[in-house]
Amino acid sequence: MSSQVHMSLYLDPQIRDWVLFPITLVMILVGVFRHYVVILLQSTAKKLSRAGIREQRALARSQILRATSANSPIPALYYKAISQNLSEAFKSGTYLKDGPPKGDSASSARNPLSDPAAMDGMMAGMKTQMVMMVPQMVIMGWINFFFQGFVLIKLPFPLTLGFKSMLQRGIETPDMDVRWVSSLSWYFLNFFGLNGLYRLILGGDNSADSSRDMTMSPFAAMGTAQPGQPQDFAKLFKAECDNLEFAEGLYAWAGDEMDLKILRKYGKLPPNSVDD
Repeated sequence: MSSQVHMSLYLDPQIRDWVLFPITLVMILVGVFRHYVVILLQSTAKKLSRAGIREQRALARSQILRATSANSPIPALYYKAISQNLSEAFKSGTYLKDGPPKGDSASSARNPLSDPAAMDGMMAGMKTQMVMMVPQMVIMGWINFFFQGFVLIKLPFPLTLGFKSMLQRGIETPDMDVRWVSSLSWYFLNFFGLNGLYRLILGGDNSADSSRDMTMSPFAAMGTAQPGQPQDFAKLFKAECDNLEFAEGLYAWAGDEMDLKILRKYGKLPPNSVDD
């Protein structure tokens, strides 16, 4: 009997034209709109001060020095001088934008909420998250109000009964074939399935993917890990000192035995010859 019920269900073509296509089109356009609004919010972020840029670039300079230590273009004497100079500057806090720490570090720790830059970053993150979440809430309310209980489409491949609760939300019909999709379930399928289309239209690094809202905090949207916890460069510099010391043990000059390498390259020496 259940198979007869499955075959006797037909859809009005107007449901496809006035419900299925509009829901899909609205979700695509909202995703594109959200992407450009997020770009606009990010472009209005405050610029770093000169001291803040100096702080970041000092860390980047040290990381580049470490990354090239195994085949460094800098001779050993100059490499060690640069490495030791950076280590001493990191230990003394020379590159910190607020200057070297004074007194006990525990007592002199700043409250991140008193940092204007941190507050600006948190507010920008909250605005971005609102831009991401509010449109989806409006779309879900629109679908629930106007299209609740609609059956929109039948999937062309078989599925097990475990998918019934996911594909037929809002429809309490136990005899319906699991391949039929309700309006609310179609919203969720688009919610998680349009990311490929967004990557094609907007590129891989887009802000239109709604599924990331499920795991993203308001502050991660703007690149801040947690509320009130900006990067602690004092701790980063301290860790970088140990990293520089470790990289010195891996140091190798790229110009070592360069004359023999050139001679071998042009066939003037056998490949396995040893310099006496």
